[in-house]
Amino acid sequence: MQTTTNTLEWIERLVGFDTTSRNSNLALIEEVRGYLSSLGIDSSLTYDKTRTKANLWATIGAPDLPGIVLSGHTDVVPVDGQDWDTDPYRVEQLDGKLFGRGTADMKSYLAACLALAPEIVRRNLETPVHFALSYDEEVGCIGVRGLIAELERRSVKPKACIIGEPTSMQVVTAHKGKLSQRCCVTGLESHSGLAHRGVNAVEAAAEAIAYLKTMARRFRDSGPFDNGFDPPYTTVHTGVIEGGTALNIVPRECRFEFEFRCLPGQNPEELAQEFHAYVQRELLPEMRAIAPGAGFEWQEMSAIPELWIDVDDELVRLTQRLAGSNSASKVSFGTEGGLFQQIGIPSVVCGPGNIRQAHRPNEYIELEQIARCEAFLKSLLDELS
Repeated sequence: MQTTTNTLEWIERLVGFDTTSRNSNLALIEEVRGYLSSLGIDSSLTYDKTRTKANLWATIGAPDLPGIVLSGHTDVVPVDGQDWDTDPYRVEQLDGKLFGRGTADMKSYLAACLALAPEIVRRNLETPVHFALSYDEEVGCIGVRGLIAELERRSVKPKACIIGEPTSMQVVTAHKGKLSQRCCVTGLESHSGLAHRGVNAVEAAAEAIAYLKTMARRFRDSGPFDNGFDPPYTTVHTGVIEGGTALNIVPRECRFEFEFRCLPGQNPEELAQEFHAYVQRELLPEMRAIAPGAGFEWQEMSAIPELWIDVDDELVRLTQRLAGSNSASKVSFGTEGGLFQQIGIPSVVCGPGNIRQAHRPNEYIELEQIARCEAFLKSLLDELS
């Protein structure tokens, strides 16, 4: 099985754009839009508030018929502080692998779709194919929400969605839901020699984080469990903490960020409410006895709904046939699949590359995976014909 030249060229072009989530993705989007236009394919853009980022939506085939969405994100995670052996924004081929930021997550899937566009046009399919390229997936599936809101208003919606996140071309029917929050703790400054006159925001944050850790251990040890996931339980994680200015000052402020990644059927909002109730009950009375203005403020950073689709669903059976596999997997990372499902569009995840290579220095994808993705997409066209 051999990867086509057109796909390789598109991977090189897409990886060459530094679309780290903090940056604009418009140069990439305009490149794709111009290419599709040259094939006679119209596309529409939905922008963010700053108009420096956009989603692209394109339909190949009759626009008034329900089609199949091929969905993927254009943004990538930063390379800051990572030790790369090559230029992360220039594809290098070595030992049957392509190295570069986004090769696995997930520009190779987008490249395979775009390279196939001329053939989709030639086939004049009875069922249309939709391309959905989104922004800011890596920071909470933010961009695609605007695109989905537009789809929800349409009288004719797509009948299914295939998301090309890296699953080693295995069909994924479920992923965990996610809720992430930022907490800002306000205390009261004082000289550290008179610590009892202040309210230490760092220590209050530490006590709160310690409770998050007890929640994490509870799920690890007592479940609920679903062995289809790795790990097979809900996870709780604190990833960022900042606070304090000098050792001899009782800190007035501290900020930390945390997340819940929940098994399907477990509500992350309820877990957040449990955590907030602990803070209200156990920490705030002592803090406010000294400083009535002390407190905790909560800000939602992102919320990604779970994905779950029955293994007997028609879409699952179709993608299994295309992938040449009867298995169905579950993953712990999130996608836009749950958002599509919320407006009645069944979704699965199936794409080239291994998620273990994502977000790491020297990210790569195997050429064999790209070839399998191409074969999958061509089989899809056969089905739609």
